[in-house]
Amino acid sequence: MPSSASAALQRGMTLIELLVAMAIGLVLTLAVTSIVTVGEAHKRTTSSVNDMGQSGSYAAYLLDRAVRGAGSGFVQSTQPIDRGVFGCKLNVAAMLPRASGTAFPAPFAGFLPGAQNTLRAAPVLIAKSQSDAGSDVLVVMGGYAAAGGVSRPVTDPGSATTLSLDNAVGFTVGDLALVSQAGVDDCLLEQVSAISGKVLTLGGTYYTAGPSSLISTLAASTSTYVTPMGNKDAGSLQMQLFGVGANNTLFSYDLLQGSGSDVSQAVADGALEMHALYGLDTNGDGVLDAWAAPDDTGYDIAAVMATPATMRTIVAVRIALVMRNTNYEKATVSPASLTLFADAKNAANESLAQTVTLSSDAQHYRYRVVDSIVPLRNMLLLP
Repeated sequence: MPSSASAALQRGMTLIELLVAMAIGLVLTLAVTSIVTVGEAHKRTTSSVNDMGQSGSYAAYLLDRAVRGAGSGFVQSTQPIDRGVFGCKLNVAAMLPRASGTAFPAPFAGFLPGAQNTLRAAPVLIAKSQSDAGSDVLVVMGGYAAAGGVSRPVTDPGSATTLSLDNAVGFTVGDLALVSQAGVDDCLLEQVSAISGKVLTLGGTYYTAGPSSLISTLAASTSTYVTPMGNKDAGSLQMQLFGVGANNTLFSYDLLQGSGSDVSQAVADGALEMHALYGLDTNGDGVLDAWAAPDDTGYDIAAVMATPATMRTIVAVRIALVMRNTNYEKATVSPASLTLFADAKNAANESLAQTVTLSSDAQHYRYRVVDSIVPLRNMLLLP
């Protein structure tokens, strides 16, 4: 028979000891699981917020680069005399004006509703709440040419396919030029297919006769001016729309359809809304002194397009991008509304603050407002 000491050693653990050990193990497991769960939740939140910040910075950079160069190539053509560029109705092959009733591709189907054929030349335009997602649409036009955007007068009668200038310095085959005349409502964006001396031959993808063969009339008049806009294949000419569409995505659309198709391109994700204001120099001293909302009297897109004098007062654009992360959180983490442009005031000293309302479900996401002021350097160079 074994001794009593040996029997005690072989007896094992009692039920109470097993239960206590299991309880301690479960508590430790629960604690570790909670730490891992909370840590993973914080990791997802941190990652999504960082992604949101990067998307916002990239979107702001794209818009800044586009808007900062707005008007390049044709703003200078407005001084010292009017050459009919600002506010002229754009004619570009079969692209502009769009056929009556033909909407722009998503998310710009609501842009210029019922009047898609009225788009006019301007450095920057803002269409209030005209993207498919209800945000503003930003229109940016500009170019770059070797001749610095200096307009050339037509010196001798031309034809429907030729323009005779004082000289053709700075033009190369494939360049685009804006043909305009003060007092004429339409202007024509033409492509140079050949150059002989001072004569430009027109043809190619972007050739247009314009309404009622307007090119023949303009080519025959010495009151007509030709403004070099740059080369589309070289990427030096931009006529773009920017707006927010489906799936919280910022889109751009090339009005010249450089890709060969009539589609919009996604440029940044995580953008819930985009809104913008005009920055004005109301007294002509070269200093921004007031803001204007694109739904204020005289500053809706139709009014600005039709009023070159108003275009000349716009020296900056203020853009607010409302970015949203992709991580849905159990708790409510955002307020019921976000305020944009809280410090902006118009010429009458009235606040231009805008409110973005968030639904109860939307408050489970996190948001960041990227607010930037972009000067129009080409407008600021005008006397």
